[in-house]
Amino acid sequence: MRTCFQPHRSPPFASSPRLPPYYINPSFPVFPHPNPLPSRFTGASSDTMLLKASHPLPLLSPTSSEASPPPPASLRLALSLPKVQTRRGRVVAASGGHVITGVVFEPFEELKHSELCLVPTAPDQSLARQKYADDSEAAINVQINVEYNASYVYHAMFAYFDRDNVALKGLAKFFKESSEEERGHAQKLMEYQNKRGGKVKLLPIISPLTEFDHPEKGDALHAMELALSIEKLTNEKLLSLHKVAQKCNDAQMADFIETEFLGEQVEAIKKIAEYVAQLRRVGKGHGVWHFDQMLLDEGAAAA
Repeated sequence: MRTCFQPHRSPPFASSPRLPPYYINPSFPVFPHPNPLPSRFTGASSDTMLLKASHPLPLLSPTSSEASPPPPASLRLALSLPKVQTRRGRVVAASGGHVITGVVFEPFEELKHSELCLVPTAPDQSLARQKYADDSEAAINVQINVEYNASYVYHAMFAYFDRDNVALKGLAKFFKESSEEERGHAQKLMEYQNKRGGKVKLLPIISPLTEFDHPEKGDALHAMELALSIEKLTNEKLLSLHKVAQKCNDAQMADFIETEFLGEQVEAIKKIAEYVAQLRRVGKGHGVWHFDQMLLDEGAAAA
C-alpha cells in the first residue's frame, strides 16, 4: 500500500482570503534591512524585502475609526519600524496601532490662559508692545536726551566757526554735519521707542557754550577736544543702555544698539582723536588754516 504524504495546509482565515506564502501588504511601509542577504540566497535584489506572514499585517484602516490588533512582537522588532506615521490627519503608532491625540503646539489652547493675553483692550495701552520692560523704555528716553544735547553743542560750535571774524569754514561744516548726525541718532531712537510700544518723553536740554576760544590751545583744538569728550561720553551712555537691555533679557534691543550705534561710535572716536592729534601738531598759527582746508577738501571729495 502506497502512502502519500500531503503537505500540511493551514485552514483558510475566516476574515481574509487565502494569501500566498510571501505577502506584502501595500498599506504597510517596507524598509530595506540593514544587512540584506545576497541575491543568490533570496533570488531578489538587495533592496527588496519580502515578509512572510500567515495573515495580513494589521494596520489602522484609512476609513475605520478603530485600530486592528497589533502585529506580532517579533515582527515589530525585526522591521525596526518608525515610531509614528500619519494618515488623514491622525497620528498612528505603527508598533501599537493606536491613535496619538497629543499635539506639541496648540495656539488656541495657550491663548486661553489669562497670563498670555497678547492683545490689550485698554485704549491707552500699546498694541505692539511685547517683552519691553519699563527700565528699557526709560533708558531709551535718557539716550534720546543725550543725543539731543550732543547735537545742541555741535550746533553751537558750527555757529561759532561760521562767524565772519572766525571764518573757519571747514570746521563749521564738520560740526554742522556732526550736529545733524546726532539729531538723526535721537530721531532713530524715537522711532525705535514707538516701534516697541514705548512712549517718547523729551527731557530738558542744557544750554551749550557759545565761545570756544582758548588762550593756550586756540579755538580749533579746544573745540575738537571737547568734541572728543562728547563722543566718549555718548559711547559710555550707549554701553550703559546696552547693559539695561541685557539686564531685561531684551535681545532685540541689544542687537539694535550694537548694529546701529556702537560700531559707528567707535569710528567717530577714532576719527576725532586723529583730528586732535593733528591740531596739537600744527599749533595755533597758520597750520589751523591748512587743517580747515583739509576738512573742506574731505567734504568735497565725499560729495
